[in-house]
Amino acid sequence: MKDIVALVLGGGRGTRLYPLTKYRSKPAVPLAGKYRLIDIPLSNCLNSGVNRIYVMTQFNSVSLHRHIRRTYTFDAFGGGFVEILAAQQTNEASDWYQGTADAVRQHLRYLQQPGIEYVLILSGDQLYRMNYADMLATHQRSNAEVTIAALPVDEEKAAGFGIMRLDDSGRVVGFLEKPTTKQELEIVRTDPAWIDARGIPSRGRSCLASMGIYLFNRKVLVDVLEKTDYRDFGREVFPASIRSRRVQVHMFDGYWEDIGTTKSFYEANLDLAKLHPPFDLSSADAPIYTRARFLPPSSIDGATIRNSLVSDGCRIESGATIENSVIGLRCRIGKNVTIRDSVVMGSDFYEAAETNRSGAPPLGIGEGTLIAGAIVDKNCRIGRNVRIANHRGVQTCEEVNHVSVCDGIVVVGKEAILPDGWVM
Repeated sequence: MKDIVALVLGGGRGTRLYPLTKYRSKPAVPLAGKYRLIDIPLSNCLNSGVNRIYVMTQFNSVSLHRHIRRTYTFDAFGGGFVEILAAQQTNEASDWYQGTADAVRQHLRYLQQPGIEYVLILSGDQLYRMNYADMLATHQRSNAEVTIAALPVDEEKAAGFGIMRLDDSGRVVGFLEKPTTKQELEIVRTDPAWIDARGIPSRGRSCLASMGIYLFNRKVLVDVLEKTDYRDFGREVFPASIRSRRVQVHMFDGYWEDIGTTKSFYEANLDLAKLHPPFDLSSADAPIYTRARFLPPSSIDGATIRNSLVSDGCRIESGATIENSVIGLRCRIGKNVTIRDSVVMGSDFYEAAETNRSGAPPLGIGEGTLIAGAIVDKNCRIGRNVRIANHRGVQTCEEVNHVSVCDGIVVVGKEAILPDGWVM
């Protein structure tokens, strides 16, 4: 694993996650109360023995840079690092990243240093746990030049993925982006018995979806990017590699979620709050790392909390009811507040009473407020007896007073101020 360098792609605009990406890049979006999305691939790398990691950034990257700088520091003897490769003007390139492959191309010199045999390409917005040493073993055992992680899906879900066609050895011989018709599905269909024979129960799943996780021989990746002008891995580099290189599949059957939309972000967070979540944050073998904040324990006085995650440094007063929700860092929740099926991200700081002279409500959620089916971003000031719920069943609406509706989910934007008695 010491021969591997990981590249985590985190430079996209994240438009489908707006307004959560209004002031931050997608990998910097908070997750499960105390983490950020970028913590997932970085933790997977560290747990797999990969400790040379570059994170490629471009849009709204200040908070992401700050988080990485404060979190991922290594000793002077192991040679490990997590470094930022931001879009920049050079003598060779003066444009923004034109795609995932172009982003890597602009920084090829970091891959051409001694001691690098393999390059692992990862996304900064996926929730999963994988040991990349298993992927390297598949890569070496099959004498592959490129290996891609694949997730079995049924035909109904295949329309949302790039689907691969394999030969009996697991070599990828075809690829079709988001097949929808029966004829297209038949072309890329994999015999469920072949999947079962690899130790993964097919359970009726006959399509192998690309997870967007690639392992390249370093020389192959450099050659492809230097000799072509391909801009995107999923749409150009990978399909072209199938025709000219030995591309192998690495089977994966654990929990995996692409946090690409407001709805997927919302549902993934609420899944994590379940009593038996599909993704275990408390794994003893492969923990999820994040910034150590040295916050006090949360204070809870006479509240009712069911199927929820409560992060550090919160104060929850008597009569509050929290159900099926995620409560972020430093949340102040007043008396008789009701929070159901919601993600409340908390605050970046504590506020002294004497510093709030604007007449706005204090940081947190005021007494008697109801929040249902919503995402409340950081540092919001929500007054008393406020009602935040999509009672009319609106699917989408424009942002008004920092509040919008996306995929039927109410989103209260970062640093929003909702006065006493405000009703959506």
